[in-house]
Amino acid sequence: MYASSSMRAQPVDSSVGSGLKPGEITPLADNVYILRSGSAADTQAVASYVQLYIAQSQAENNAPITVRAAAHMAMQMAYGNKDMLQAGLILGGWDKDEGPAVWAIPLGGTLIKVPYAIGGSGSAYIYGFCDKYFRPDMSEAEAKDFVVRAVGHAMARDASSGGCIRTVTIDANGARRDFCPNPQVRNRG
Repeated sequence: MYASSSMRAQPVDSSVGSGLKPGEITPLADNVYILRSGSAADTQAVASYVQLYIAQSQAENNAPITVRAAAHMAMQMAYGNKDMLQAGLILGGWDKDEGPAVWAIPLGGTLIKVPYAIGGSGSAYIYGFCDKYFRPDMSEAEAKDFVVRAVGHAMARDASSGGCIRTVTIDANGARRDFCPNPQVRNRG
């Protein structure tokens, strides 16, 4: 997931599973998404509770949640249960106050605002790639190519990563989902 000066946040997911797996990109609100790695049960439980807290906050305040507030809600869940959860989270989105934002919540519940974040089993293979090719001023097309190439590299090296790549682009116009099937990934990695 990354945030760019061109005012967008882009979560990306590659996952393997049996049957119809929805992926590990979970919408928390129209303008905020969370990426989950670790125990699927733990991360889905955190996401479900945060969705409820966000819905309550939006109803009480009659306003969309900010990315920062959603990140703090997720952090409180992760930190408050750090001894019982195996959950690495990346939260990102767009709001009118701060524009695009990405927040990393690693195991233990620390909350860190970052220009981009990677996580999950395949992430160890692509830190160098991301350090070399990430630019905060990428266009939407450049950003999508960057994330597909990065995840393609992770998929080629990690047996637990694979299947397809799902992306969500979040900006002032809302969220747009995209899907890159496996054959396209192999040609771009």
